[in-house]
Amino acid sequence: MASRDLAVGIFFLLQTALGMLGNSALLCCFVIADFAGIRAKPTDLIVKHLTWANFLVLLCKGMPHTMEAFNQTYYLDYILCNFALYFHRVARGVSLSSTSLLSVIQAITISPNNSKWKQLKVRAPRIIGPSLGLCWSIQLLIYVFVPVYTTDIWSRVNVTGRKDFGYCAVVNPGRLINIFSAVLLTSSDAMFLGLMVFASGSMVFWLLKHKQRVQHTHRSQSPRSSAETRATHIILTIVSSFVLFYVASIVFTFYVSVLDVTIRWLVDANVAMTACFPAFCPFVLLRQYTSLFQLAVPVLIRHTGFV
Repeated sequence: MASRDLAVGIFFLLQTALGMLGNSALLCCFVIADFAGIRAKPTDLIVKHLTWANFLVLLCKGMPHTMEAFNQTYYLDYILCNFALYFHRVARGVSLSSTSLLSVIQAITISPNNSKWKQLKVRAPRIIGPSLGLCWSIQLLIYVFVPVYTTDIWSRVNVTGRKDFGYCAVVNPGRLINIFSAVLLTSSDAMFLGLMVFASGSMVFWLLKHKQRVQHTHRSQSPRSSAETRATHIILTIVSSFVLFYVASIVFTFYVSVLDVTIRWLVDANVAMTACFPAFCPFVLLRQYTSLFQLAVPVLIRHTGFV
């Protein structure tokens, strides 16, 4: 095994393992809280879907790429290739759309009562569930074409007519279709990123105004206001990291889609950028939900009769 392949394999192994561990821990926090009967906040449902989407990204992209980096003879069969590439794309899209939804809902939550968003405060919790269902449905439909062009390494398709990703292969539909699909999907991503940036900008503006008002009146923040501020800071951290990693991933994805040949370092860099946010996000969210876990465990112990 070449030293480059070993280094890439170790990097993907650490990234995937830590990311799946973090997402699993976050999901366990929610499961324990549900069993303990602790009332969830409206945004908790979005975080659950975001965590599942991140887990799927690491499962469908990180694991196969890690195994392929360590073992050059590791290939997926036709069914697993379709499953891995399709649900990776779907989960990646859901991760984007749910992060965008999370930032919008949080912006509505902290908006001043005299703002134009006042009427949305009452409606926001009721639209979260349908909005998440719409996010999954849209992504499942947008990427329905992926299985059509996906094949396994052992396929008899002409080598010049497909892109080899190491453990799977994609039949090249032609340069024109590649450019069209890349522009279409990039436009969809840009729309969600635009919503995310707009909501984040609104949150920063309102937080600054609130801070100035508190300093001017020489009053301390209420516990509820302080909790909302901490939650907003965490969401802003998530959004900032998402935009950074996602823009880099979009650039690499665009080049990989447009080029007629497979450039190995581009594929590796694209996978690394795609998996950075799913691996990083749960550890940011765990800062907020650790207190929920600490509150849920004693309640669960009392309910189960261990003490």
